[in-house]
Amino acid sequence: MTRRALAGMTALIATTLLSATMAAQTPASTSGQTSGSAAPAQPSQPQPGTAPKRNVQFARRIPVTYDNRWEVYGGLNFMNGQAGQNLPKRYNMGGVEGQATYWLTDRIGPAVDLRVDYGTTPVFPNTFQINRPVVRQIIGMGGVQYRGWKNQRFAIQYHGLVGVGAGKFDGGTLGGINAPSHNAAANAVAVGLYSNRVKPVGAFGGSLDINGSYRWAIRLQPDLIVEHYGTEYREFVSISGGVVWRFGHRQ
Repeated sequence: MTRRALAGMTALIATTLLSATMAAQTPASTSGQTSGSAAPAQPSQPQPGTAPKRNVQFARRIPVTYDNRWEVYGGLNFMNGQAGQNLPKRYNMGGVEGQATYWLTDRIGPAVDLRVDYGTTPVFPNTFQINRPVVRQIIGMGGVQYRGWKNQRFAIQYHGLVGVGAGKFDGGTLGGINAPSHNAAANAVAVGLYSNRVKPVGAFGGSLDINGSYRWAIRLQPDLIVEHYGTEYREFVSISGGVVWRFGHRQ
């Protein structure tokens, strides 16, 4: 009886251990089989009638390389001056300016400049009722422009320009009552103005360019103006502002 009981208990224990062992091994085996037999993921195919998705990328901004061959500038100009040798007060003029530069390198290039300015000027006290007549200057110059410090946003240029200015100083002098002459030039001299003349003029200064893109920039340009309308060279100031356009490619 005892032997049979021990044999039964031994068989029961062995059966229990065998069942537990098989239960522990079955998930691992199944997992291994699943892992080993799993097929690689296939990329999803677009459904018929639908367009494939694409990543939209914005084009990068073209860097400002200053490798352009040509550069043109146009803007509004302000200038002061003196319309007569002995007049105690200066006049102010406003107008337009255009400039073109042919860049030999990214640093230096020849330039031409044209300015047209109008304004009114004080004169000597007179009984002709000639007061603040209109004066005009047309200035054409040529010279050299040099580009100094520069980066993607800003550039500084320096220039020296020389040429001639055609001054018309007798505008409005025929409108005075009891004018001394029917000749405008004589009337201008009578109230202290220069006669109309063409004389040497120079502009020496620089400019600041604020880049808007590879092609264009906003420019601020101050100048020292040297002119010889009278018996000596005199210095005045000028400032202009406008837009620069760059084009052409320098090899």
